[in-house]
Amino acid sequence: MSYSPELVPGTVTLVGGGPGDPGLLTVAGLEAVRQADVILHDRLAPVVVMDENPDAEKIPVGKVPRGPYVPQERTNELLIEHARAGRKVVRLKGGDSFVFGRGGEEWQACAAAGVPVRVIPGVTSCVAGPELMGVPLTHRHLVQGFTVVSGHVAPGDTRSELDWAQIAKTGTTLVILMGVAHIGDIAARLMEGGLAGDTPVAVVADASLFTQRSLTTTLEKAAEDMVEAGIKPPAITVVGDVAGLDLDETQVHEPSDH
Repeated sequence: MSYSPELVPGTVTLVGGGPGDPGLLTVAGLEAVRQADVILHDRLAPVVVMDENPDAEKIPVGKVPRGPYVPQERTNELLIEHARAGRKVVRLKGGDSFVFGRGGEEWQACAAAGVPVRVIPGVTSCVAGPELMGVPLTHRHLVQGFTVVSGHVAPGDTRSELDWAQIAKTGTTLVILMGVAHIGDIAARLMEGGLAGDTPVAVVADASLFTQRSLTTTLEKAAEDMVEAGIKPPAITVVGDVAGLDLDETQVHEPSDH
């Protein structure tokens, strides 16, 4: 299959928009946006790229933490409705559609309704964010893998399906998305699971944007230091030895000013 897209009426294309900077949207993703009749977009998607298609209908379906949101069921219905009307539908998301992006749910809903779906992968923020602050998630002779989890639900919450004590024992770099509000509880559970309090931690907020901010700290001080630094969502937290590497900073990413 070629990923130079030619959108077909009556189909849905899931486009991963990357971590935020419009320059990190893939060429195929940009072409899909340009061809769409209707674009359903998230809050964290690179919405400025929609200017490339002034004639498309734009529908916000994002979710603001503790604020306005469009239920996922309604998003699914809109995708199906517009596709059945014979339109070329693009679902534009931040990051990658299949990494905490509910792309799988949207594909299932469309498939059940007989609507064809295509996926254009995006640059996932769980890898791009740490990279942009100089943190490699793997490093030869230091760590051989990484684990990505959501911190959206606090440890101890009945909705939590994560065993933080077991995660602490994996020996891999830990990447926590959506964990700003619960980082204190998460850190406590990880230390109870065996991670040392002085385990290095790196945090990057607004990765790839001109507002990007980062800090390095330790597991036992992470919550306090993040509050003091004013770190707010969206932010990515990296726990592990790689967060303490002092890499050469001569190569600098300069986010766009959109």
